[in-house]
Amino acid sequence: MSGVTSDEQRPGPDRPPVPEAVARLPRPVREDLIRRLRRRRSAFGEDDVQVVERPLLRRAVGASALGNCMEWFDFGVYSYLAATIGKVFFPGASPAAQVISSFATFAAAFVVRPIGGLVFGPLGDRIGRQKVLATTMIMMAVGTFAIGVIPGYGTIGIAAPLLLLLARMVQGFSTGGEYGGATTFVAEYSPDRRRGFLSSWLDFGTFVGYALGSALVTVLNLSLTDAQMLSWGWRVPFLIAGPLGVIGLYMRLRLEESPAFQQQLDEHEKSLAQESAGSEFKDIVRNHWRPLLVCMGLVLLYNVTNYMVTGYLPTYQTETLNRSSSSADVLVLVGMLWIVVLVTFLGRLSDRVGRRPVYAVAAAAMIVLSVPAFLLVKAHGTWPPILGVLILSTLLACFAAPSAATLPALFPTAVRYAAMGIGFNFAVAAFGGTTPLVTAALVTATGDDLMPAYYLMLAGAIGLLTVKFLPESAQVPLKGSQPMVGSRAERRELILASEELHACAREPQRRG
Repeated sequence: MSGVTSDEQRPGPDRPPVPEAVARLPRPVREDLIRRLRRRRSAFGEDDVQVVERPLLRRAVGASALGNCMEWFDFGVYSYLAATIGKVFFPGASPAAQVISSFATFAAAFVVRPIGGLVFGPLGDRIGRQKVLATTMIMMAVGTFAIGVIPGYGTIGIAAPLLLLLARMVQGFSTGGEYGGATTFVAEYSPDRRRGFLSSWLDFGTFVGYALGSALVTVLNLSLTDAQMLSWGWRVPFLIAGPLGVIGLYMRLRLEESPAFQQQLDEHEKSLAQESAGSEFKDIVRNHWRPLLVCMGLVLLYNVTNYMVTGYLPTYQTETLNRSSSSADVLVLVGMLWIVVLVTFLGRLSDRVGRRPVYAVAAAAMIVLSVPAFLLVKAHGTWPPILGVLILSTLLACFAAPSAATLPALFPTAVRYAAMGIGFNFAVAAFGGTTPLVTAALVTATGDDLMPAYYLMLAGAIGLLTVKFLPESAQVPLKGSQPMVGSRAERRELILASEELHACAREPQRRG
């Protein structure tokens, strides 16, 4: 256990040793506690530490994870059906051009994501997280359902790809407020000691949704003929989004606002909550640009890996390696199921060892292992490709697990939703959603089928540099929020530590 770094707490001939309750706290928690006590000049009381009610916590995590599940159900479906969608909406193009056109439409949704973040983020900081999350759920369901009912190019001509583009933009606009809001909401509800574990359930929902979408497409491909898939089979997964959206909306309407947001409105930050979106955006860029850059670097690391594995890898196998769609689908599905198994364990690990070590080790491993992993994916046989996909999926799980807890902790409560909307969505739009399109174009232009590995190595290097500037936030209270604990016993322990630390700080003053 690291010692307390404050001068007042170092043992010496005129100073008492570190008290037991304080010594049990991890170093970042002690340092945060010291800063808070210096500002308030008194120990914590019961009203200063928030005890999270477990039923509310379970409901918040479940409703938020369901939204991620629905979003990525659509994403998995679209990724697996990219070649089919290209034939339906761009029938006159070559096979390569159809895939690129389909991915271009896919990427277009990410262009409007920052706009959604700029709209929904400030709204979430002013009117509340719960209301905005209910709105994004409705829009997401409508956009996904609409794709399933749009007639093909053969029926309405050029209007078909234009309507597809419009539906994707509705999805992108709503998603601009979804992930930032969901991570903010769950992070603000979670006890500090378990934030990594509880927030990782968001990404559990993400990859369950992707796995369900990809599994459904795999079943349809195995059950239907190519003609049936082109005619109507590809629509089935999108039409399922309607009922899922109704269920998700019901769950989100039953949520209560997060404790951190309620505290903000109840106390001294009401004026900040009422400021305009424009002034909030200027405040974030001017006063929080450092954490904003760290946020974007981590999002780049996570999402380049994410969209490479989930968005591009199925098409890479069918179009570049000339494998059957069913074998490619099953292979990536194995990787998604492996992530589902790993992600909450890695979230718990990040609570114990810290977020920075998990990111750093995985980023370094990606630099070293990307080329070997893609060589295995390219290899003949059954087990080498499976091993290659499992390596990539493990790296992705290491980035996914701590992200939902790490990114909201970079910003204070008053601007957290908006800052997440800006940092996350701009990075995803610039680097994540464009990954399948850019990688497919690079492979076509260079003829080098290892270009995806080189792209991942570059992302790993950027991520490793970003981790150097990442403050450790494991078990540390969120900025601008009260400490959050999971039980009254934890509250008593934290209050005791604050009393002992405050007494130690006063001891030199009495002796003087």
